[in-house]
Amino acid sequence: MSGAADDRWMRLALTLGRRGQGRVWPNPAVGCVIVSGSRVVGRGWTQPGGRPHAETVALAQAGAAARAATAYVTLEPCAHHGHTPPCADALIAAGVTRVVAPLADPDPRVQGQGFARLRAAGVDVTTGICADEAAAAHAGFFLRNTQGRPFVTLKLAASLDGRMATATGESRWITGVPARRMVHALRARHDAVMVGAGTARADDPALTIRDLGTAHQPVRVVVSRRLDLPLLGQLARTAREVPLWLLHGHDADAERQRAWREVGARLIPCAVGGVQIDPAAALAALGEAGLTRVFCEGGSALAASLLGADLVDEVISMQAGLVIGAEGLPMIGAMGLDRLGHAPRFRLRDQAVLGEDSVQVWARA
Repeated sequence: MSGAADDRWMRLALTLGRRGQGRVWPNPAVGCVIVSGSRVVGRGWTQPGGRPHAETVALAQAGAAARAATAYVTLEPCAHHGHTPPCADALIAAGVTRVVAPLADPDPRVQGQGFARLRAAGVDVTTGICADEAAAAHAGFFLRNTQGRPFVTLKLAASLDGRMATATGESRWITGVPARRMVHALRARHDAVMVGAGTARADDPALTIRDLGTAHQPVRVVVSRRLDLPLLGQLARTAREVPLWLLHGHDADAERQRAWREVGARLIPCAVGGVQIDPAAALAALGEAGLTRVFCEGGSALAASLLGADLVDEVISMQAGLVIGAEGLPMIGAMGLDRLGHAPRFRLRDQAVLGEDSVQVWARA
């Protein structure tokens, strides 16, 4: 099969795999397309909760048509027995004669063993097709396996002069309806939505997905060293309905810890650096808990902490056409920089206009 055809089918598999983003952690959001001749006979993506895997779904759809077909999978098929049998064995048993996958799986239980098992069974294995696109799609899964932390997207919404609120704290709404709908769509593509304690106190946010016709809700994470959060707010009232995780210091008041556990929150103690939760420790804890993709919505202190520790992988900046002035609240808190060479840098990957607002996507440089 030609390289152009391989690219085409792999891009279709990547598109399918993205349907699982935010729903399959700690597993990767894999897509699979099975092609016989020039016809798709099976397709699938990792299902909510991480199983069944994409290959299993696609093979079930293909049935007998999988024999002598080519399987396009967005990550190396697994080779270990977990909650399900190895996907490499399933592909072999189905009679697939060629497997195309862009990248090896960094999970220590796989790491090339899936490819080796396929080749040992006489299956032709092609790698490297759409490797960059696959690496981006699986970046959170890779980071968790190689660095022990999730992929972090930082969302910033501000005025033309970089203010996220007036001096009195008024911030609803700086951006318009289309940009706010985009935020809900972005929440849906991540395992968790994270904010700092200041944002939780000032805005009383729900941090849920709304108006998208989906029942899926990401984990809600609040970073609060002292757990000094309102126990009568939206987060507390809904803690038993939508998962709420609180990252706190070991010195948080015991009575507050008890109160938050009683309303249904999951408490995760973290090391403290200075006066705040250490950002690296916070992300390590979230990685240990299984999260692969985290959508951080601020506030300014948490954003500065993550940026200062070089833990932000992607920035989505939404800018509205209004000016607030120097007395407004900056979207990024103090970072203590005295030289431009020490400033975190990002490269522009995409930009668009949403209603009357502009949106830019910046990737780690």
